[in-house]
Amino acid sequence: MAGQRLNGKVVLITGATGGLGTATAELFAREGARLVITDVAEGPLRDLAGRIEALGAEVIAAPLDVSSVPQWDDVIDLVRNRFGTLNVLVNLAGIVDWPGVEDTSEDAWDRVIAVNQKGTWLGMKAALPLLRGSGNASVINTSSVLGLVGSGSAAAYQASKGAVRLLSKTAAVEYARQGVRVNSVHPGVIATPMIQEILDEQGDQQPDIQRTPMRRAGRADEVAPAYLFLACDDSSFVTGSELVVDGGLTAY
Repeated sequence: MAGQRLNGKVVLITGATGGLGTATAELFAREGARLVITDVAEGPLRDLAGRIEALGAEVIAAPLDVSSVPQWDDVIDLVRNRFGTLNVLVNLAGIVDWPGVEDTSEDAWDRVIAVNQKGTWLGMKAALPLLRGSGNASVINTSSVLGLVGSGSAAAYQASKGAVRLLSKTAAVEYARQGVRVNSVHPGVIATPMIQEILDEQGDQQPDIQRTPMRRAGRADEVAPAYLFLACDDSSFVTGSELVVDGGLTAY
């Protein structure tokens, strides 16, 4: 369809069944992408693939634990065998743990770092040969406003998201002349399953919402267009940037 901003581009999305992942995958499908969607939740992944197929888009669903090198190798082999190329990698898989420095267990720390930080690096490492080969590629890593400012809690999560921010910047410098752009997206308080229980309990009185000038949580469909901008050729001179979508939370 004329005017589709991702027409024919091959896009790999991790964490596709989460709130942001689903909104992004469905938007990309409407924009003409050929999709490889991945997640550890295989049932919801199949359901999402069905909805994307109903939109008329080509889609492959593949289970993926982003902290596993062999599983990354399998997914990249799948992309190579099916499409022969990869234009966009969207690293969206992530988990959260809320305790602060002293109350975070070692196991919880290791798991958050493995998924959020190591998983982002492993995805880039595995996908970059295909991305470079496309000649015009985009990597979009998911950080957070908590990768920019402190909150006094969620020590492992904040550490991982801060690392993703700078990993994205150094990769942007490394691959700037190799046809690969690398940027990070930094959502604020977004009404997704990851924090829905907290929002249900506290509503607009949730402290981070109270610090957000718009005084509300964002919606996943308000963040997905940020990924679309960075994925498409409209952002052809954008690399090493931080795209913040937070209702003004970090504007103070």
